Amino acid sequence: MKLGYSTWGMPNVPIDVIIPHLSALGFDAVEICVLPNFATALPTLDQSERGRIAELLNRYNLTLSAVNYYVSMMEQDADRYAHNLSQVKAAIGLAAEWTQDGHAPVVVSGIGGQPGDLGTQQPQLVDRLNDLGRYAETQGITVALEHHVGNAAETPEQTIGLISQVESPAIRVNFDISHFNVMGIPIEDSVAKMVPYAAHTHIKDERGRAPHHEYLVPGEGDFDYAAYFRSMRAHGYTGVFSVEISMMVQRRPGYDPLATATRSYEIVSPAFYS
Repeated sequence: MKLGYSTWGMPNVPIDVIIPHLSALGFDAVEICVLPNFATALPTLDQSERGRIAELLNRYNLTLSAVNYYVSMMEQDADRYAHNLSQVKAAIGLAAEWTQDGHAPVVVSGIGGQPGDLGTQQPQLVDRLNDLGRYAETQGITVALEHHVGNAAETPEQTIGLISQVESPAIRVNFDISHFNVMGIPIEDSVAKMVPYAAHTHIKDERGRAPHHEYLVPGEGDFDYAAYFRSMRAHGYTGVFSVEISMMVQRRPGYDPLATATRSYEIVSPAFYS
């Protein structure tokens, strides 16, 4: 298992600053977000820049755990869905290029939709995911889709029910336990159900119950990281844990992305390495 950090919480920080900072803190891995509002947006990553970033990862001994292009796979507008699909496929191609010593990063994206949508849209979604999975298989890449409170798949049962219908083995889950925590689902219940489907994870902290919940910086809430890591190990998870800082935190006045990464490592690493 490896402890990583997602650049989701660092949209405007140059990758030349992010990688050395995370390495110096002691993180083992990084998840790079390539959405349009990021310094590492897909259109900015020409072949020269892709090669330069790969060299930075090697120089600072960081594993690239994931390429993140988080968009809805349930978009019902045909043009917008076509755009989403094309960009996720481009992220898959990028992940294939950024394979390190045989280790391919996953591509993290979203399921999307609204509560109740799976009742009518799941067959369409399964078809879409099988098509996407077949493409990902040709590139040797796994797509890890994230469930989310307030979206169509917001419980372990809904998420498993969806993924179990998808035939392609390249479609898996990005297990973000925070979305289950704010629904009051115990850690052990979430972990036992989700580990068999998890290709990647996100962790953060949180307070309250949905819809009156708040996502927080690690250490600000009451999430029991030690219990979570013990449970994940016991259920056989061997992948990367990627700390993610939510938009709720990023909107705070004076938000400092580098200091937040430092604080996250100080809180999470003792539980991870114990």
